[in-house]
Amino acid sequence: MEHIKQKTISGLTWSFIDNFVNQGIQFIVGIILARLLSPSEFGLVGMITIFIAVSQSFIDSGFSNALIRKKECSQTDYSTVFFFNLLAGIILYVLLFIISRPISNFYDQPELQPLIKVLGLSLIFRSFSIIQGVILVKKIDFKTQAKISIFSTVISGTTGIMMAYSGFGVWSLIGRTVSAALFYSLFLWIWNRWRPVLVFSKKSFKELYGFGSKLLISGLIDTVYQNIYYLIIGKYFSAKELGYYTRADLLKDIPSKNINGIVSTVTYPVLATLQDDREKLKAGYKRIITSIMLISFVLMIGMSAVAEPMIITLIGEKWQPSVIYLQMLCFVGMLYPLHSLNLNMLKVQGRSDLFLKLEIIKKILALPTIFIGIIFGIKIMIACMMATSLIAYYLNSYWSGKFINYSMKEQITDILPSFLLAMVMGVIVYFAGINIHTGYPVIFIIQILMGSFLTLFLCEIFKLNSYIYLKEILITKFNDIINARK
Repeated sequence: MEHIKQKTISGLTWSFIDNFVNQGIQFIVGIILARLLSPSEFGLVGMITIFIAVSQSFIDSGFSNALIRKKECSQTDYSTVFFFNLLAGIILYVLLFIISRPISNFYDQPELQPLIKVLGLSLIFRSFSIIQGVILVKKIDFKTQAKISIFSTVISGTTGIMMAYSGFGVWSLIGRTVSAALFYSLFLWIWNRWRPVLVFSKKSFKELYGFGSKLLISGLIDTVYQNIYYLIIGKYFSAKELGYYTRADLLKDIPSKNINGIVSTVTYPVLATLQDDREKLKAGYKRIITSIMLISFVLMIGMSAVAEPMIITLIGEKWQPSVIYLQMLCFVGMLYPLHSLNLNMLKVQGRSDLFLKLEIIKKILALPTIFIGIIFGIKIMIACMMATSLIAYYLNSYWSGKFINYSMKEQITDILPSFLLAMVMGVIVYFAGINIHTGYPVIFIIQILMGSFLTLFLCEIFKLNSYIYLKEILITKFNDIINARK
């Protein structure tokens, strides 16, 4: 158990470093690009996001999760999936190339056609390196992944900024995305020495696809759902309005999807090693949920509280309409890690069939949100997204909890103190910002400092178990660093 704990802490630490540094760089790059480009240019890229995201899901086809879950993977397994991924990437790029005109006609935006043709190249680049990434995940080697991710982010971010300064407009966003995929794949091939052999096993394919196919369908449904709002806003509103929404959504994603990515990537292979010991599985699962949700609640509610001074200070007055979208989206995003953890438990138990059924039910229940958004506008649509997120949590936690005797009621009891603490902090910080009569940059700094102090103060006063656990991890890692230098 101690070995698993160390691997978990190491994985979480390096995954956190990866996401923190990576997103820090992307955040800075995003600020510069938002000041150089217009909301409409961001909106144009948002219109085609769903097509790239769906294609990427097809390329992976659930094989990554199947390989990670399988205890012993052979060279034949890896090579079979590699050649399938590569073929899928080429076919999907050709398909996107062909339908680029109908897509541009759908939005009545002729400039989308060449953008799609170039952006689609990222699919081929990504398909080259999926297996290399899977092998690193199975080894829980997030240190190597962190280096690769950070280097590729720096290079692609620099590319995007240079193109924007040179007057390439929306093409700078395309250049940034394509170069990120290219260099990420290139570095994976350099640092991970695995190479495919010329073999394709039908037996291996069927075995892995039996588990992965249900996750593929689940992933496609979720990908369409997560990006359908871009399509709806782009079609029924305007490129500028979509630009405001995408900017708010991207800012919301910095904490929410990064926490979610860390949780999903690290905890799945670690929990998979405990799948045969229910008692240890529940103990580890419970500790992860309480700790991660404290971080999620504090960051998301805190971001909602400082949304206005943050947006105006960082990217300018022209993005003011994004404020209300960000404030509302934060309450949608704060549950992402909880969804991911509960769904990971289903994958650990090998219940990809139940995973699929839940995804279908949740997305059907979410359909009214789309129609309401078309009729009543974007703000009402986001309010409905909050409601569907709560329904999704109920479904996920109910079924995952049955496998390890960890009910939704017990989960809520465990995470409620963190939520209440974060809400108290957020309310105080929000109203403090309203009553400070000075420039936005000063308000933003004061709110950040106040929120940080309040969070630590309240955690120390109430001695939250999740806070104590996280503090112990940080102290241990700090002592390890100090001792290593002696």
